[in-house]
Amino acid sequence: MSFLRSVAKEALDHVVSVTKYLCCLHIVNTYACTLTLVSGPSMLPTLNLTGDLLLVERVSHKMGKVRPGDVVLVKSPVEPRKNLAKRVIALEGDKVTSFMDPLTNDQCKTIVVVPGGHVWIQGDNLYASRDSRHYGPVPYGLIQGKVFCRLWPLDSFGSLDK
Repeated sequence: MSFLRSVAKEALDHVVSVTKYLCCLHIVNTYACTLTLVSGPSMLPTLNLTGDLLLVERVSHKMGKVRPGDVVLVKSPVEPRKNLAKRVIALEGDKVTSFMDPLTNDQCKTIVVVPGGHVWIQGDNLYASRDSRHYGPVPYGLIQGKVFCRLWPLDSFGSLDK
């Protein structure tokens, strides 16, 4: 009988250890940083068409530390189940004076000011990116985090500084 108790205690200890590990993993993934796989043509040449594994930190955007030029992970305003990697072009109060719209014969348009609580995001590949040029300024609350490191492919490992 004592053998069964020791086996049961050992099994319970393993379950508790695994539970603690999963709880810590959930907290880190939700509030500190997360891994995400991004693919597609919108961020060429910064990100690869076939996919990049990125490390995204989830703290700085909550403290207002997102700046123009940063690559951010954003929940799509038109497809909420989809996350997008885009570059921040302008913050609230900034003027977006002109930009190319490849869908309308490269005409320039003017936007006066990015409204409060919003950011203007664009893909680096203007000809293959659906971004603020199509759906307007994005609410700041849709930002999931700031990309700070590419982990894969290994030959491109490191920061995404432009």
